[in-house]
Amino acid sequence: MSFKAALGFFVSLAITALLSAGAAWAEPIKLVGFGDSLMAGYQLPASDAFPVKLEAALKARGYDVEIANAGVSGDTSSGGLARLDWSVPDGTKGVILELGANDALRGIAPEETEKNIDAMLTRLKARGIAVLLAGMLAPPNMGADYEKRFNGIYQRMAEKHGVALYPFFLDGVAAQADLQIDDGMHPNPAGVDVMVARILPTAEAFLKSVMAGE
Repeated sequence: MSFKAALGFFVSLAITALLSAGAAWAEPIKLVGFGDSLMAGYQLPASDAFPVKLEAALKARGYDVEIANAGVSGDTSSGGLARLDWSVPDGTKGVILELGANDALRGIAPEETEKNIDAMLTRLKARGIAVLLAGMLAPPNMGADYEKRFNGIYQRMAEKHGVALYPFFLDGVAAQADLQIDDGMHPNPAGVDVMVARILPTAEAFLKSVMAGE
């Protein structure tokens, strides 16, 4: 091969490599919203679900991001653990993990909920997937002892695994009738807007850490 031909070959290789790198860089950051009916958008149009609205809010701030909705109505922490591996596909960079509300409503032992969340965080960490843990609070009717045992789960798990924490997923919406559907538990579209606005600074910081490879 002549020098000119060899030079052309290597230039072609370099251009191809640069184009490939550019294409990879241009791909959106893929996140998964993994949770129960609060994530899925119970009784709401798909366009009003939390992952859809959070994705839109982040895009409005200039981020190229996709948030898949892996919420399943009625899911408990044990159900989430059982489906975690296939619900979070390869290529996912980060997960917003929101589970535990149904555990509390059913009176499941908080120790069981904590064990399941612990296992989910361990599995995601082993796959190199960052996590934003969205916390939940036990209903007051469960009693003070249950509240104490349940409400500390998320802080403990965030500290143990070194993940980002948003303390209460329903912040600003819980007990606000005008922000809930008729069942008095799930957010309506306006309620989802409040949830997105409240979590947005935390979600943006989380996304930045994912993009930085932290």
